[in-house]
Amino acid sequence: MYRKPNFLFIQADQLAARALPSYGNTIAKTPAIDALAREGVVFENAFCNYPLCAPSRFSMMSGLLASNAGAYDNGAEFPASLPTFIHYLRTLGYQTALSGKMHFIGPDQLHGFEERLTTDIYPSDFNWSANWENTVSGSERLLAAAGEVNGILKSGIYERTVQLDFDEEVAFKANRKIHDLARSDDDRPFCLFVSFTHPHDPFAVPKRYWDRYRHDEIDMPVVPAMPREALDAHSKRLFDHIGVAEAAMTDADIRVARHAYYGAVSLIDDQVADLMTTLRSAGLDEDTIVVLLSDHGESLGERGLWFKRSFYDCALRIPLIVWAPGRFEAGRRADNASLVDLLPTVVDIADRDRGQDQINTRYDGRSLLPMLEGGEAQGPNRVLAEMSGEGLQTPSVAVIDGSVKYIHCAGDPPLLFDRSSDPHEVRNLADQPDHATLATRMAAVVAETWDLDRFHNDVLESQRRRHLVDRAHARGVAPSWDYDVPNAGSAQYFRPSPANPSASNYNDDFEVRARADGVAPNPRDFP
Repeated sequence: MYRKPNFLFIQADQLAARALPSYGNTIAKTPAIDALAREGVVFENAFCNYPLCAPSRFSMMSGLLASNAGAYDNGAEFPASLPTFIHYLRTLGYQTALSGKMHFIGPDQLHGFEERLTTDIYPSDFNWSANWENTVSGSERLLAAAGEVNGILKSGIYERTVQLDFDEEVAFKANRKIHDLARSDDDRPFCLFVSFTHPHDPFAVPKRYWDRYRHDEIDMPVVPAMPREALDAHSKRLFDHIGVAEAAMTDADIRVARHAYYGAVSLIDDQVADLMTTLRSAGLDEDTIVVLLSDHGESLGERGLWFKRSFYDCALRIPLIVWAPGRFEAGRRADNASLVDLLPTVVDIADRDRGQDQINTRYDGRSLLPMLEGGEAQGPNRVLAEMSGEGLQTPSVAVIDGSVKYIHCAGDPPLLFDRSSDPHEVRNLADQPDHATLATRMAAVVAETWDLDRFHNDVLESQRRRHLVDRAHARGVAPSWDYDVPNAGSAQYFRPSPANPSASNYNDDFEVRARADGVAPNPRDFP
């Protein structure tokens, strides 16, 4: 009989694939992630579908392109009625829990998870909604992003930050949850999603992580900073939006920032190591599939750009490693994959009898299970990506087909790169006569995939609605959608119960109590 595996997802925020040794980096020190890569399946060409936190995560959870989920920017609501792969796992008999960041916007802060172990690090309201109808120099700059590169000038050693506070809590709660799962009477398989905020900027790390690297060995961007006039149209907007010129970073500033980023990557690696140690000590490692991933990459000074919001690989390409030595043979997969593939893949793995056939709601991904099992990929070797937030005034889209990447935004010259011969994407082939046929074919894929006029109008309407609601909420008593963790003292530690009326450290047989008495789950059956 097929035994449904457990799932442990470990997500880092803004972790670029190229920052890891398992993806070719020679600087970062990540022994725990390296071990997962050696023993697991590494997807060499995995991408997010929107290089920005909230839309990427909504896309990942729902299996939909961001526009099909209504996730237009960092302030877009994730509707409670939109199924996620967590909902599907619950219908398949799983218990589900989240520790850490998910950047859900709106009143629903669970989206299928039975419990959240922590609150989120970011607000859940419409505060970060873009506004294309209120622009500054052709590119609206939210307060959260205005002059953002100035923050990079303050990179370095910090013994305490809000982000460190958050990730410490995420790790503590996640590790304890693994032990709770091991000592529970609930025999359902589990899905635990652990989501850290590092190595997201600001690049501020304790000295012990800074000291893991020699400063003079920190590498510099492969593509050095360019003058604004040498950049493509969108990179110029991004250059302005995040304040590259006003920050005026020197090579010394860049090296400090990259040093601190690597330190934060090592911080994440330590958390991965602790989670894997806990999984093994709890005896759950053989029955658990571990998935390491990120929501998007980090430009880290390439072309003089930082953060995300770009279709270049440094921001779009992510690590995706699936560890299950007893289930999938270790190896590397070169075919393209993306975050929308998680929903059909997880359902396929969780229910081998019916798999994707039971998914009765729309999704845009494809199952990666054939590739995990060493077979051929299903369907076209293609990834689609979108952007429709601040720094733009109309949607921008990208198609990755095999090794070819095509980028389209109305009013901008198209970009066409062959990633196999030009991995750093410095040669635009779109205007070269000998690539005209390829450019035309890729433009046709864009036209077949998106109604860009409708997309544009949908974004504007969504922005208008959210800004009106946000203005209304600013008058009078504002509602709070932020998640508060239930923490009833009556269900913790030593309390009286029918099974233990004396609330002793021991049970009736004088065995050491391994857990607090609690209420057992009460699932409902549907006809």
